[in-house]
Amino acid sequence: MQICLNLAGLFNIFSQSCRPVDLEHCCTALESTTLREKVLYPATAAYYSSVESYFAVNARLTPTCIVQPETADDVALAVSTLTAPNRIQKCQFAIRSGGHTSWAGAANIEQGVTIDLSHLNSTTFHPENYTVSILPGARWGSVYKTLHPLGVMVTGGRASPVGAGGITLGGGNSFFASRYGLVCDSVVNFEVVLANGEIVNANNETNADLFKALKGGSNNFGIVTKIDFAAFEHTGVWGGVILHDISTTSQQIPAFVNFTDHVVDDPYASLITSWDYSSTRGKSVISNILVHTKPIERASSFDEVLAIPSLSSTMRLTNMHDLTEELHLPPEMRGRFLTLTFKNDPRLIQKALDLRDSSIKIAKAKARSSEWLFTAFFQPLPKLFSQHSVAKGGNVIGLDRFDENLLLFLVAIGWKDTVDDSLFDSLGKATIEQLDAYAKELGADNEWIYLNYADVSQNPLRSYGEENLAEIRRVAEKYDPEHVFQYQVPGGFKVGRT
Repeated sequence: MQICLNLAGLFNIFSQSCRPVDLEHCCTALESTTLREKVLYPATAAYYSSVESYFAVNARLTPTCIVQPETADDVALAVSTLTAPNRIQKCQFAIRSGGHTSWAGAANIEQGVTIDLSHLNSTTFHPENYTVSILPGARWGSVYKTLHPLGVMVTGGRASPVGAGGITLGGGNSFFASRYGLVCDSVVNFEVVLANGEIVNANNETNADLFKALKGGSNNFGIVTKIDFAAFEHTGVWGGVILHDISTTSQQIPAFVNFTDHVVDDPYASLITSWDYSSTRGKSVISNILVHTKPIERASSFDEVLAIPSLSSTMRLTNMHDLTEELHLPPEMRGRFLTLTFKNDPRLIQKALDLRDSSIKIAKAKARSSEWLFTAFFQPLPKLFSQHSVAKGGNVIGLDRFDENLLLFLVAIGWKDTVDDSLFDSLGKATIEQLDAYAKELGADNEWIYLNYADVSQNPLRSYGEENLAEIRRVAEKYDPEHVFQYQVPGGFKVGRT
């Protein structure tokens, strides 16, 4: 496969022989339908444009072909074609919304078919019922660009390149979560293509069990082709990034813990704190992302953070499109995300930073990449989030089991060269394992794993609790009795593999 791709790239030719013989029938079957002009093969510009648009370089696999549907009917035709019972060999396929997951195979496939939803990307406001229809391939930056001039907003993602589909099905954190719950909690209807090609709606009245299961249950049931969100009035935000010297760590930790315990006092306020190391910079800095969605400049809820000496600041009155353009990790790097949740305890933040420092020391001695990054992110996960979820009918994520404020921890690692894959993989896993062990020693651990940050080595669906896991299994069996989305779609976190 790779030899064929390289030759095709060198000579700018395409040969049928470059397609794996055992999977050629899957792409040929798609070509025999009205999708013919939407099927892409290697050595075409459109194919490589799709592959190269994945966030993490290591997630840029090379499927046998890519199909880019433009409507829900196109998606239904693709699914029914790939799952046709008379296939000599089962067609494996992947589903891609924004392609922002860092591990390979989550939303792409090697030697199979990728259903790339990037052409389903519109955002439509419906003033008659105050909802917004967002197609799964839309990026949050474009969503906000559409909605801001209308004076309305939805509970959405925090970085412009992230796709609407994946983040919603994984729960979704948001700058609006303290007011409205997670991203999935503001959904009022999903349009879904099932494994048999049928297009159905899922909401509180129709297919209500599927509706709830999709709110955190990921791609275990079908392909979501439209998401209708409840909208609300919105004029702008006060937000940006403040950089601090690493010497302010002793002030940052209590400020973050206190902010988390008082989110309920100002649900318009959000804070993300990270300790960032870049090999090109050669040192660490602390970043505070502050956002107030009212908007109010320098709201009193930020007083403790704003009192810490800073190096620079981009804080300003702005809009969600502009803000989320600023808040995303550097592209064109190999990447690894790993996550953990624990009680709002300053000792755990300090331990996480000590482990981060140890990993950086090892990487300095062993890494061969021309550039690498190692960041520890901390985000409040207050009980207020799940209280909104329950009030809106609930989801399957299971955060409502916990009656205390928690912290969401993310290790985000980026590097340039494949030679360092095993090094950074081991450093990331060791950080999580040792921090989890320390949290257990303190009695401050928590089993919940945020699916959208989870590594392939983690098990977020299991962390939802047995009752929710059983419901996800039941709903998957009901709507996908042939287990298409368990086995023919191997990517993502599968309830059949928990």
